Amino acid sequence: MANELIKRPDTTTAYVLWLIGFLGFFGLHRLYMGRWISGILYLFTGGLCFVGHIVDAFMMRRMIEDSANGQGW
Repeated sequence: MANELIKRPDTTTAYVLWLIGFLGFFGLHRLYMGRWISGILYLFTGGLCFVGHIVDAFMMRRMIEDSANGQGW
């Protein structure tokens, strides 16, 4: 029953929020997936000097799966 209450993040929404990072709003995709600490860190550091933002493009599917399973940091 607990798994029914956890809403799986939408993949399209996560990628759109990631793309918004190119406009200067880094970390929105991480905030959407419940990764508050790293999301705020990305906001204040420009996506970890843009390197972390690019790495997230390859890690997005894994972050979505982890978020849906209640994992992540």
